[in-house]
Parts: sequence; C-alpha cells; structure tokens
Amino acid sequence: MSKFDDIRPFYDEEVNDALQSVSKHPMMKALMRFTFPDRDDSFWLEKLENVHSIYDFQSKVIYQTVLQILEKSSEGLSTSGFDKLDKNTSYLFISNHRDIVLDTSLLNLVLFEKELIMTSSAIGDNLVGKKILHIIAKLNRNFLVQRSVSIREQLSSSKTLSDYIYQLLTEENRSVWMAQSEGRTKDGNDVTQQGMLKMLAMAAGDSSLIDFFKNLKIVPLSISYEYDPTDALKMPQLIAKSKNEVYVKNKNEDFKTIISGVLGQKRRIHLHAGKVLDQELDCIAHQFENKNKQLQAIAQIIDKSIIGNYKLWPTKYIAYDLLYKTNQFSDRYTEEEKQLFERRLEMRIKDSDETLRKHFLEMYANPISNKMKYEQKSTV
Repeated sequence: MSKFDDIRPFYDEEVNDALQSVSKHPMMKALMRFTFPDRDDSFWLEKLENVHSIYDFQSKVIYQTVLQILEKSSEGLSTSGFDKLDKNTSYLFISNHRDIVLDTSLLNLVLFEKELIMTSSAIGDNLVGKKILHIIAKLNRNFLVQRSVSIREQLSSSKTLSDYIYQLLTEENRSVWMAQSEGRTKDGNDVTQQGMLKMLAMAAGDSSLIDFFKNLKIVPLSISYEYDPTDALKMPQLIAKSKNEVYVKNKNEDFKTIISGVLGQKRRIHLHAGKVLDQELDCIAHQFENKNKQLQAIAQIIDKSIIGNYKLWPTKYIAYDLLYKTNQFSDRYTEEEKQLFERRLEMRIKDSDETLRKHFLEMYANPISNKMKYEQKSTV
C-alpha cells in the first residue's frame, strides 16, 4: 500500500487487467470505433490484449484517438518552444486551461512526437465519478485532485497531492501537467491561482521556496484554440458569476462538455512551451523575502509567459472589434473570417440578449486585452 493509492494512475502491471475489465463497455467500444473507424472490433480488441503499460496505451491507442480528433474537428495543430526542452528531463507544465480532455491530450501528442517525456496529468475527481471514466483516466496517466473531500480533509489531501507531484518530477523523472487555476477558464482571463502554487510548495519542507520551484523546472504552457468548441456551454456559468449567484451544474454537464470539446469544431490550435523558469526565480529571491510575496511574483511570471505567448487567432481580433465597436484590428482578419465568426455568434446567442452577447465576445477578446495590458506595463 502507498499513501498515493487513492490518487495515482495504474502501475504498468495493472494496466492489462484494467483494460480487459472495460474492453466491452459501451463507452470503450465507442472510443475504439472512433479511434479505428475503418477496422472491425476484433482489430482493436486484439490490440488492447497486447497493451501492458500506460506507454503502450498512450502510444498505440490514445495517440491515434487524438489524431482522429484533429482530423475530424480541426484544421491542424501547430507548436513552438518545444525545441528548447531536453528529451531526458522532466518538466512541470503549468498551463492555461480551456478543455477538460484536449489540453493534456494535445500536449502529450506533441511530447510523444518530439520524443520528450510525456506527462502525468492532474484531473478533478468530480470529472471521473463514473467507474469507466475513472479507469480510462488512470490508464491515461491521470492522477486525481480530490475536490470532493471535506474541509477538514483538504489540508491532508493537498499535502498528499504535493508530495506525489514532487515524487513524479524528482524521483520518477515524469513530467507533470497542471492547470494554472482550478477548472477551465470560462471568460478568457488566464490567471494563475496563488493557492495552486501554495499547494505545490507544501512538499518543499525546509528548502528555500525559490530553490524548490527551480527544482520543479516549471514550463508555462499557452494553449490557444481558434474556436472554443464549448463556448456556448460556458455561458450559463458566466451569467451566474456576473450576478454573484452560485452556479449548480446539471447532472451530466461535465460529460456533455467533454464530448463537445472533443467533437466540436476548433479550427486551428497552437501550443507554445515557454522558457523554463530559472533566472526569473533568482530575481524574485533578491526582491522579496516574504514567501507570500514570492508566490505572488511567481504567479505573475507564469501569467506573463502564458498571456504573452498565447496565439491570437483572427477570431480574437474580430471579437475585440465587435465588443468595443472598433476597426482597430481589421487588418488582422478577412471579411470572410468576420462573417464566419458573426454567423457562429448568431447561432449561439439570440440577438436580443445583449448580456450573453457581451460575455461571448469577452471570452474571445480578453486574451487580446490582457496581452495589451502586459505590453503597456513593460513599456512603462
């Protein structure tokens, strides 16, 4: 028994038995038929029988699944920054978060193709309540963030999570993916939660905070979709937030969001791996002695990298001009691209609902507003 058993992925020796236990489940059948559309069931059943490790499952199955997703629902994936990473080094990717499944899946596809160390990825236990989803997550090297524990248990749960992430990075030489804040960003404002960094630092022990974070080799990751396939689904939560109301999810809302994210049209996608945080952390150590100030400064550095390296597709510029009734960025998009975006807006938002329209446009436009703010700060 390990103190990590409640949150860890499967060990390799557990993989085949776990796969065989779900190979004929309707959801697994649907996944395999999507992944191998031109093959009969015997093909993938035999393939699953020969999977004996998480790497096998990711490279022989999930890699093919993500390629199918890209082929059917996108116009291609581009990358930058990954050539500066070392193939034998594990990194902590701290990322903006748009899609429950795709963000990590696309990162691991890139890491696999570039022969870099693939990640173990954090996922909230609220997303894997069904046994089949829990098993698939563990097969795909996900570890659980326990969000359903009581307030009394939260401190212990956070310490266990922190210790596990530190073990993955420093003892197992396994890269890790974490979202910069809890849950997906709904409004396009990508902000690193200081609480997430505090959780990571729980494993620091007596080490200096800066030395600890340098040892994690943090890589800020910017993920940008030209179209957010779940944009309309995020509207009710944004409206509730604007009214200071508590938003209660429908029973199958998370599952519907997962399917929409996977199958919905994304057009172009870009992933940028920022520079490993190193000298910036040294500067923070010289500037601040207070740990809270240091954590705040680290969060700001991550934000600056994610926002600064976020790919601004034409949809972002169109939304900005529509939102602020300007032609400031009209040279960044074509009339055809504008018409396509306006048609998407009309299909998702009723003309009479100005509040929904505003939130929808802000979701796409805020990355531009935030980048402009950071550029203005750097010139002051």
